[in-house]
Amino acid sequence: MRKTDFAFWTFLTMTGLAAATTVLNVTQTLSATGQNSELYRQLDLFGDVLERVRSDYVEKPDDTQLIENAINGMLAALDPHSAYLSAKHFRDMQVQTRGEFGGLGIEVTMENGVVKVVAPIDDTPAYKAGVQANDLITHLDNDQIVGLTLEQAVEKMRGPVNTPITLTIVRKGRDEPIDLKVVRDVIRINAVKSRAEGDVAYIKVTTFNEQTHANLVKQIETLKKQIGKDLKGFVIDLRNNPGGLLDQAIAVSDDFLDKGAIVLTKGRNNEETQRSQARPGDITDGKKVAVLINGGSASASEIVAGALQDHKRATVIGTRSFGKGSVQTIIPLGANGAIRLTTARYYTPSNRSIQAKGIDPDVIVEQELPEELKSKPSADRTRGEASLRGHLRNPDKKDAKAKDKDAKENEAAKDNDGKDGKEQSGSSAYVPKEPEKDTQLQYALRFVRGLPTETASPAQPSQASDGQEKKTVPN
Repeated sequence: MRKTDFAFWTFLTMTGLAAATTVLNVTQTLSATGQNSELYRQLDLFGDVLERVRSDYVEKPDDTQLIENAINGMLAALDPHSAYLSAKHFRDMQVQTRGEFGGLGIEVTMENGVVKVVAPIDDTPAYKAGVQANDLITHLDNDQIVGLTLEQAVEKMRGPVNTPITLTIVRKGRDEPIDLKVVRDVIRINAVKSRAEGDVAYIKVTTFNEQTHANLVKQIETLKKQIGKDLKGFVIDLRNNPGGLLDQAIAVSDDFLDKGAIVLTKGRNNEETQRSQARPGDITDGKKVAVLINGGSASASEIVAGALQDHKRATVIGTRSFGKGSVQTIIPLGANGAIRLTTARYYTPSNRSIQAKGIDPDVIVEQELPEELKSKPSADRTRGEASLRGHLRNPDKKDAKAKDKDAKENEAAKDNDGKDGKEQSGSSAYVPKEPEKDTQLQYALRFVRGLPTETASPAQPSQASDGQEKKTVPN
């Protein structure tokens, strides 16, 4: 079983009739033993409802779909992150976490019903074939894309290595569409991007897949050689990083720590309670480190930020993180896919739970919005964990008593600005494309260089932190 901690993955779920057989087997076992009579009664009720729907519904229902929806509903009712994964979605998840697949090598989005190229990935088939940023892909092998979802279009572009596909492209400045033949190859998702910002190494971690730790180590070594003895320190950008694999978050945290706890996971059972420890060795040689977070930094990102913050190994800069403090275990079901089940909460080294709270930065730096976004209410804010229906409670809350009170507090949390230490939701997530306009990045660069930063006013110490003074930086 593989442990993950994805914040934003959602899946439409479908399974086979094997689940119905499982239900029948369970009911027979319970009936035979006479144990758990109340559960047996409820399963018997489910069987009665299933038969009524099959026999009396106005149209003949699909038996498989009925069972699939029942399983999906059961898991979705637990919390926002537990879900059933059909065999196809399970394979898709494995591709995403593995970080490599057969494809073309382009980052895409959907715009007005067609696929728009964000950028081709360097040295991939699409890049070599001449695909350019802002190209509009209208046809795949002469089949129109209009009517397909982005996921369906991406699935058609992926495929076995060494198989060709023809992209029909509309490009600004060209009167006629362009047909480009591209041969699929192994595409490796680069989870880590880096560059030298003068005497500071800037490293952007976009996700935590199986390649993240190895890529991080490689790029840090490259930047150390490139910048040389003038290297002042590192800026680790975790903004809008939705998370990924727990073991990769632990490995990345360990890269900057010589000793001490990294994360503690506490589950319902003893086997789900574990403490991860750092091993000797800091690949940055003790240089100054700043970590950037915002409302889109979730789960694995929060593990890294929390560990480095608690050990005072890094200064965390930006806005409050998403607040997803739970761990999901992927449990395979053979040919029927898998379930993603929440099995534990995680805690930072100082025993902080950030579930529905998030990581409060040491220095709050809010990014100024462009004019076109200022007119849109909350355009720059993500809906944090506390705003998700059915989210797990934060175990540190002392007033969690009745469910009706919980529900009221959850609603209030949506408007909470993070000053009372309770469950919180929503934080700035806007990051400008131009580095010179990136207020948070520019602050971090000045901080690492030891240069004077903008005048800061003290903020209230967070009840979810170690009590150290926070600072707020105006735009």
